[in-house]
Amino acid sequence: MSETAGQLRLTGDRMTRAAIERAAGTASYDGLIAHFSLNVPPRYNMAADTVLRHSAGPLNDATALLCEEDDGTVRDLTYAQLDDASARVAALLHGHGIGKGDVIACYLGQGLEAALTYLAGLRLGAIIAPLSQLYGPETVDHALNDSGARLLVADAALWARIAERRPNFKQLNTVIIAGATAAAEAAEAGTVAFDQWRDLPPQSGCADTAAEDPALLLYTSGSTGLPKGILHAHRILRGYLASVSLFYELQMCEPRQVLWTASDWSWVAGIFNVMLTGWFFGHTVVASRARFDEKEAFALMQRFGVTHCFLTPTALKRMAGLRAPKADFPDLELRAIGTGGEPLPGAVLDWADRTLNVPINEFYGLTEVNHLIGNCRALYPIKPGSMGRAYPGHTMAVIDENGEMLPDGEEGEIVARSDDPTLFLGYWNQPQRTSAMRIGNWVRTGDFGCRDADGYFWYRGRNDDLIKSAGYRIGPAEIEDALVRHDAVAEAAVVGSPDPDRGQVVKAFIRPARGHSPNDALAKELQQHVKKTLAFYKYPREIEFVTDFKQTSTGKIDRKFLRKREAERKGGQSAR
Repeated sequence: MSETAGQLRLTGDRMTRAAIERAAGTASYDGLIAHFSLNVPPRYNMAADTVLRHSAGPLNDATALLCEEDDGTVRDLTYAQLDDASARVAALLHGHGIGKGDVIACYLGQGLEAALTYLAGLRLGAIIAPLSQLYGPETVDHALNDSGARLLVADAALWARIAERRPNFKQLNTVIIAGATAAAEAAEAGTVAFDQWRDLPPQSGCADTAAEDPALLLYTSGSTGLPKGILHAHRILRGYLASVSLFYELQMCEPRQVLWTASDWSWVAGIFNVMLTGWFFGHTVVASRARFDEKEAFALMQRFGVTHCFLTPTALKRMAGLRAPKADFPDLELRAIGTGGEPLPGAVLDWADRTLNVPINEFYGLTEVNHLIGNCRALYPIKPGSMGRAYPGHTMAVIDENGEMLPDGEEGEIVARSDDPTLFLGYWNQPQRTSAMRIGNWVRTGDFGCRDADGYFWYRGRNDDLIKSAGYRIGPAEIEDALVRHDAVAEAAVVGSPDPDRGQVVKAFIRPARGHSPNDALAKELQQHVKKTLAFYKYPREIEFVTDFKQTSTGKIDRKFLRKREAERKGGQSAR
């Protein structure tokens, strides 16, 4: 069956088959947007629509998960095996009192234990609260108490960081620890060994959940205070499928793809851009606990035949330091890369085209409402430096401070419509904060930019990132992009630094590329480069060279830390 752009209509499970994938190279972007619809069944469960569905079908013996352990050994599970194992873990959790609506905290790295905990919790109708390995004890303490988690599953090494705080966790009844020494430690520490699931009969069936029932509670850092809980429903997976298909170049319905990400599975990108989406389409998902290294990332992708991956711009910038990766890794099977979380420098796109012949499709969104805007080179051209175009199912606009839509070319706040398919249920126990995101029928992002006449969006910065200098409003993203395009710059972060005369001045933190020494001459050269590339008033009046950047738990450069440091350095002025 062939479908033209005018006939293209995506509804429910058909998204897994013909329409969007057969549209590659034939359907127009306008036709796709005009004829797109998304049907989410009223009763819906993410575990049932992924692993359980394939376990009962022709892909039951296909490889669902490849887990590379610290010692280099690899465990692989088929869809049938993953179904059975997660049913046994569900029995373990249920035996400790977990049922529909209960919160399970998951303090685990990539791997089998995380995969089984997520699936088991979803099968029970529980709410999974992933915790990043990068979180320190205070943040974990906050998340456990704020969520009211009744049960925690943790790696033994991660639990050791917070074990002495257990009396603080007032509602935490059970701690299940995983790892090579978990059984011995469990007996001594009053915890439960994760591997007990192997001896249990499987918990039959799957909870009858509504599409609107809560499923994930994601803790992410904001501009102020401790991380906030962002609650998502089971329906969120369906809201991701079209956009994932697009930034993976319309290839998700082709058989036997292999997906991987270096990102923590506690982050929405790891959960949906790779794990659950990969399983929805019946592909193989790769997990590895290895610490990120640019060469090892290529080696891993070659080792497992990775075809599609999600990598943060920070990771890609480091990988772009390898000038000829295909010479060292000639057997790469990589077909497309998705990226998001912060602006991607145009120089990295050029590098991927030149050295890998692989498209990088950037997308934009928030944990609260995601995959709003992005690229798909197979369907429409990429404009370097732009965010891309609104993805199917997402109605996007740029508004002024009164909520009125602005014409193309004018800068304002980027907003999504309040019926967006990936919209969260709300902030956990913070209804006023949830309401504050709304303005009329729009959901505020806090990000500023503009849309051009072709429908491409251009990012200027977050409300708290915008630099206000001598009456100018300056977005750091375009300055960072200009700097990274210079051969001497490997990474750049731009913030506003307090200044008594201008309010703020543009300051750039630079990690030099290999072979380039940090010195005054280079700083002046970079200042001139920005003046000529962008505008005189946008050049960084201050430049500081660094050897590395502090990162957030989601792999972004921690600009909040840099702003705070600048404020403290200049006498405690507000860091915004």
